[in-house]
Amino acid sequence: MASVTIKDVAAAAGVGVATVSRVLTGTGSVSAATRAKVLAAAKNLDYRPSALGRSLKTQRTGGIGLIIPNISDPFCADFTAGVLACAHGQGGQVLIDVSHDDPAIEAEIVERFAEQRVDGIIAMPVRGRPETWKSVASLGLGLVFAGRTVEELPGTATVLADEAGGVRSVVEYLVGLGHRRVAFLGGRPAESSTRREHESVFRATLEELGVAVEEELVVRARPTADSAYAAAASLFMRRPDLTAVVAASHQLGEAAVLASRELNLRIPADVSIAVVDDVPWSELCDPPLTVVSRPAQDMGYRACELLLRSPGTREGGRAQGRPVVLPTELVVRASCGPVTGSTRTARGR
Repeated sequence: MASVTIKDVAAAAGVGVATVSRVLTGTGSVSAATRAKVLAAAKNLDYRPSALGRSLKTQRTGGIGLIIPNISDPFCADFTAGVLACAHGQGGQVLIDVSHDDPAIEAEIVERFAEQRVDGIIAMPVRGRPETWKSVASLGLGLVFAGRTVEELPGTATVLADEAGGVRSVVEYLVGLGHRRVAFLGGRPAESSTRREHESVFRATLEELGVAVEEELVVRARPTADSAYAAAASLFMRRPDLTAVVAASHQLGEAAVLASRELNLRIPADVSIAVVDDVPWSELCDPPLTVVSRPAQDMGYRACELLLRSPGTREGGRAQGRPVVLPTELVVRASCGPVTGSTRTARGR
């Protein structure tokens, strides 16, 4: 059976093809009564507009470009699931690509998405090349950042987790358990605004609680497994008196656990470990890890909602406004314990 065309809808509604087009695209002036007739006719005929035809007329595909830094990262996977759930619920499609936190690769992906005429882009942006995102704004594409910001584009729609609240809650928890020699295992601040925030909140919270910040207990690693492990192992060997570690990512948390086992440190009898991130293996660890959980899937869903509602996906504007900040949750498990007289005695203290 031949597919229903826009001409069939116009004939059934008793109006012209141009009127049907205005109703279905939401452009132009049409009376409420006429709009209702057209929509009823389209529904009765089960009319489905051609995606290709729409893209040729509007110069847009109706698709969303999604850029994530690491396809194997659990947070990115959950975030992507949220974007897909929202987009599919609205009848949209998502094109996914991976930047590997490389600004040059990110720029290539953005250019390719622009050539494919996506309606907008959701991205966890890479630090170091703001001109990439300035060009997106100038093209009139919808744009939403997630998890990270681009300082040179203030006001761009952004969805964040309350990273500061998460770090604060875990530091308060450890100090409440009696820990005073608390180490911070983080990333290099120059690489990310989030990494800078993690460290600054760690320092500020300890100071607010009357605990001295020891510079030797603040360790930074590059974003590789080898660097993370070397940083954790060096920390444990240099400061055998520390009683707790806050790891600023799941990769750093994994490194802290591995290094502690290599050095025969018991968790939490010798050292408490908490991680500002949550991944499936954290609950399966022995003991299960105390973590700060970020609402990755909710962040993805909300980012997609913001993009679909932004004027950039229809009229060449850019979604703007204050960042949407979703709460984090401190999940207390068995990897943290109170400081006791036997804490770390296995190493002669």
